[in-house]
Amino acid sequence: MTHDHDLVLRPTARQTEAALNPPPGRTGGDLVVETLTGLGATTVFGLPGQHALGLFDAVRRSPLAYVGLRVENNAGFAADAYGRITGEAAPLLLSTGPGALTSLAALQEAASASAPVLVIASQVPAAGLGGGRHGYLHELRDQQASVRDIVKSVHTVRTQSQIPSAIAAAWESALTAPHGPVWVEIPADVLNAQTIVPVVTAPDALPHDLPPRPELTALAAHWLSTAERPAIVAGGGVVRADASGKLRALAELLDAPVVTTFGGKGAFPWEHPLSLQSWLEDRHTTDFLADADVLLVVGSGLGELSSNYHTFAPRGRIIQIEADAGKLESNHPALGIHADARLALTALLETAAPRRDDTAPERVRTLLARVRERIDAQDLTLEQGLLSAIREALPDASPSFWDMTVLGYWAWSAFDPRRPNTMHSAQGAGGLGYAYPSALGAAAADPSTPVLAVSGDGGAMYSIAELATARQHDLPVTWLIVDDGGYGILREYMTDAFGEPTGTELARPDFVALAESFGVPARRTTPQALAADLAKSLTEPGPSVVVLPARPRMFAATHLD
Repeated sequence: MTHDHDLVLRPTARQTEAALNPPPGRTGGDLVVETLTGLGATTVFGLPGQHALGLFDAVRRSPLAYVGLRVENNAGFAADAYGRITGEAAPLLLSTGPGALTSLAALQEAASASAPVLVIASQVPAAGLGGGRHGYLHELRDQQASVRDIVKSVHTVRTQSQIPSAIAAAWESALTAPHGPVWVEIPADVLNAQTIVPVVTAPDALPHDLPPRPELTALAAHWLSTAERPAIVAGGGVVRADASGKLRALAELLDAPVVTTFGGKGAFPWEHPLSLQSWLEDRHTTDFLADADVLLVVGSGLGELSSNYHTFAPRGRIIQIEADAGKLESNHPALGIHADARLALTALLETAAPRRDDTAPERVRTLLARVRERIDAQDLTLEQGLLSAIREALPDASPSFWDMTVLGYWAWSAFDPRRPNTMHSAQGAGGLGYAYPSALGAAAADPSTPVLAVSGDGGAMYSIAELATARQHDLPVTWLIVDDGGYGILREYMTDAFGEPTGTELARPDFVALAESFGVPARRTTPQALAADLAKSLTEPGPSVVVLPARPRMFAATHLD
């Protein structure tokens, strides 16, 4: 009897020839790029550093496209966006110590958003591993310890023969649900030394499926089919799993209203009769969800933002589908289903009985009317007009990336992305400087489609150096900088909490002149001209900047009511 684990893949004649007669001068760095190429990588991001030079030299000889950014954290954001847009693991090449550590805020965002990023970081020479203080440049006692609480898995290489297996294992980890960043570190001398290891062939690194347990989906389907007022919360896990079609089919089968979280934007059509859109920071939406007798939560942990700052108090049953086991029932008791969103929704579609509720669309219309009434009573025509202008100018297929800025916070609730996986923000970890480098990563994934980044002037200063990256690689990213003279959202928070702000007012450059000094076309606009100016910039080839002097305000919070 033959078992699967007894099967041995025999080398082809071509593979045998390559093993016996490898190209001369190959190093450990070549083993890295051969493994990445074999896994299907086509683009890598990063910055060179002294310990990683052998790796970057190998990239020069490889078919991999290299996108070099100016700051490691920005390179991490770019890789994050590439992973989100393509669904592939995005290689991020870093050097030891300061270079590796500078990437951590971006990796935290990738972990929060389940973006597959494959970090390959150099290390001190192998003799220096283990915590001894040898005085090597960039030396840390334990570089891994700095990343273990952020990444999904850590893989340490000590010899060249370990490189292909370590990278393949990391690749598999990054792409197994829930997706996320992973970390491989390789000593500098291992990267630089010539190797006798044969040319790497395509490794086997298929991600594992995460199917639901059938007894759980059977019970969940029964609850949903017999519910009186079911509702659905669709989170980022639906988008990551490419399960928007399954979600819509289930909502229509059950006549269940759907609200998307800020990470799940685009998971459900904005104008669908069952769409509650994304007004999760509105008390009317919070109460609507709390009133559901069965609430299906897919790909969300019901965290701070998705629960209106933990004021959501459900009165009915909750079914929670989540690929990250740590998020199951972490905020509310539920029937927890540890599974990939697409596989779980498929199982529910196969099991649930149809239910009809002719009142559901009317209840949705009533809720949205109440939301609009509350917003309209706050004299926020500027803010709504700005979002409408952006939506008018942005092609439906173009992805947009939003920084932690007042207009970005508005977009979480009020912006219609029109298509799945086209609106992204740093709402997972909440760090500044996300939008522009992420947009560059998305443009590297698909240079044929214009990309929009939206930042405030404070967040923009985190990413100014990347104007050089945009120009060097001629990436089609239009950067909208809303210049309100400081950290606008923090100004509002501090004024509301303490009566006046501190540390929020900023000196800043002439952004138009600064962009032009990089060779990037720029224009200053007004709220009235924004739609036309933005549309023009988005249609022009290469990078561009649009600067909007304006001071938008947030709508009133409802979690304090």
